[in-house]
Amino acid sequence: MRQTYKKSFPIAGMHCASCAKLIERNISKVKGVIATSVNYGSEVANIEHTQELQLDKLKDAVKSAGYTVIIEDESNEKAKSPFEIKEELKHLEISDLQKKVIVSIVLSLLILAGSFAKWLPLVPVFLADKYVLLLLATYVQFVIGKNLYKATLSGLKNRSANMDTLIAFGTTAAYLYSLLVVVLDTFALKHALPQTLYFDTSAVIITLILLGRYLEARAKQNTSDAIKKLLGLQAKTAHVLRNGKEFDVAIEEVVVGDIILVRPGEKIPVDGTILEGISAVDESMITGESIPVDKMPGDNVIGATINKSGSFTFKTKKIGSDTFLANIVKQVADAQSSKADIQRLADIISSYFVPTILILAVLTFVTWYVFGTFSIAFANAITVLIVACPCALGLATPTAIMVGVGKAAQNGILIKDANSLEQAHKIKTIIFDKTGTLTSGKPILTDVKVVGDSSKDKLLAFAASIESVSEHSLAEAVVAYARKQKVKLIKATNFQSYSGMGVGGMVGKTKVFLGNKKLMAENNIAYQDYEKYLAQFESSGKTAVFLALHGKIEGIIAIADTQKGSAKEVIQKLKKLGLKIWMITGDAQRSATAVAKSLGITNVLSEVLPNQKAQKVKSIQDQEGSLVAFVGDGVNDAPALATANVGIAMGTGTDVAIETANITLLSGDLTKVEKALYLSKKTMAVVKQNLFWAFFYNIALIPLAMGVLYPITGFVFDPMFAAFAMAASSLSVVGNSLRLKAFRI
Repeated sequence: MRQTYKKSFPIAGMHCASCAKLIERNISKVKGVIATSVNYGSEVANIEHTQELQLDKLKDAVKSAGYTVIIEDESNEKAKSPFEIKEELKHLEISDLQKKVIVSIVLSLLILAGSFAKWLPLVPVFLADKYVLLLLATYVQFVIGKNLYKATLSGLKNRSANMDTLIAFGTTAAYLYSLLVVVLDTFALKHALPQTLYFDTSAVIITLILLGRYLEARAKQNTSDAIKKLLGLQAKTAHVLRNGKEFDVAIEEVVVGDIILVRPGEKIPVDGTILEGISAVDESMITGESIPVDKMPGDNVIGATINKSGSFTFKTKKIGSDTFLANIVKQVADAQSSKADIQRLADIISSYFVPTILILAVLTFVTWYVFGTFSIAFANAITVLIVACPCALGLATPTAIMVGVGKAAQNGILIKDANSLEQAHKIKTIIFDKTGTLTSGKPILTDVKVVGDSSKDKLLAFAASIESVSEHSLAEAVVAYARKQKVKLIKATNFQSYSGMGVGGMVGKTKVFLGNKKLMAENNIAYQDYEKYLAQFESSGKTAVFLALHGKIEGIIAIADTQKGSAKEVIQKLKKLGLKIWMITGDAQRSATAVAKSLGITNVLSEVLPNQKAQKVKSIQDQEGSLVAFVGDGVNDAPALATANVGIAMGTGTDVAIETANITLLSGDLTKVEKALYLSKKTMAVVKQNLFWAFFYNIALIPLAMGVLYPITGFVFDPMFAAFAMAASSLSVVGNSLRLKAFRI
């Protein structure tokens, strides 16, 4: 099987959803490309490809469609990121649009004044001259509107039509008709054409279209504010210690292994591990948590977070695109550029939209030319071309997704893609892993029950010695307690871990088993006489395990993991929302039931082995018949996170769990589970509002533009008002999406 890769490339120059479809078509023809998706809202192409892909061929394919793909210069570490380059190009495009809009408004007002001079006595006589009007209109049509023609010609060359095609055809028809009337009058040629000039129509339409695009571009910039803010968090310089001296260097000059000094109030430049010093670090910009986190030697620090108190030095571990912040920026950008399933309908309609409108415009002209007058037929045909707006359809979903994903990131919630955001609001059942999710994940040893001839210290020594080789969180609790009691450990050999049961091995010359009933039974160790002690501990929510020496039970060790302070409150809120809650754990039934009861959870799966979690999630999916979310944090949670419809990983967990999850909560705050679901519901509500408006707009106004009301009321939809309505429809969709920024979660 061929190895495949996924990459995202910003695209510059897109103006409508049809542009995205054309770019998709051209990229899909490039050798090595397996699948491609171009998002008009975020102006990004997502490509799945093999090693055969040549970036030069990709550039040529996009260029032939009339656009520019921005590819990262991987050979230059100091080079700007594609996102930064795209933002610069967007800024230049907006600046250019602004200048054109200003000039176009001035010229269009002069043309309008000249066209209606007989009703405006203060207008200079020369402005009413048809040659002056022709000159001004020509400049607006072909200089100000040059890009409309470039995009139209590019589309026709690629056998495609887009929004620019409709505008170019409509305004050119108005301009050429007026030019023909002027030419015929100049040479005194006989003709039966109405004397009406449409220079004002063509000029004002172009002005309104450009004004709409300028305002839309400005509004769309706000949808990517989250990434801009994240990029703005980066420190610019670092205090690097080299050869005993301190140097202030640009952040780009920092290398892995550098020793960096951070003083109070300064930003931490890059990711690393503290060597000397104690401090408190404000990580709110990453996790959304306002309380500073205490840091000491050995603790990791994240670039762009703020040192609040003491000075410290740390060793650089990750720089540039490998830092935690850079990965967050990439994940947010990828999520914003992905497509939700709900967008497919709009994409399908958009692909047929422009050809359909061209046909309707021709039918409108022919119908009214036969049953009405040339003037009505001509005006209605132009209006149909101008009023139709595939842009609103193209922007409806991606703009809301971009704002929603950005809003989540600002609150410490990372959403992998648009589908994850869409699926989250449909969740009916949530399964919580217990350890590290509902509990702190830092258990402590609470009891050592002696049932044999050994002393408590001896039992603790054997238990801690065998667990010192294990990496399990329960093992850490046993070892930590033994060290606190200053118990001397003995070297363990022949260590073996029994998944979901416990551990075993040799401690000195003694055969040791530490684990649950299953482990004892498998090794023919009688435990039944001591089950009552196990029951006592487990009924209070503790995890209890047997300690067997030389094949005989000598003691029971109990370990407790404290609940997270917010766990019970979150469970109650989720239940009030109508969600069904499950808890899954490897703990014994009595212990699991006690913990679940204290949290208000009635559905419990206990004694579940790590390799059974995914199977249990699938079973609950089948049982409930609805979409299921799984919330976990450990390596053994990864299969379950992948199996669930929506996997939610705690950011305090392992990299494997976070990589597998659909949604990552950057802190261990359980309240963010509810916030993620709430944001999903709000975002999808806005998407549906946008799609309704986009469909309603086109369904309502296109028939009006065709003149369906003229025979009844005499109403004719003016082409200039059509241009205004078209621009307003796109702006309304973007504006509605931006409302998400004001929602409190």
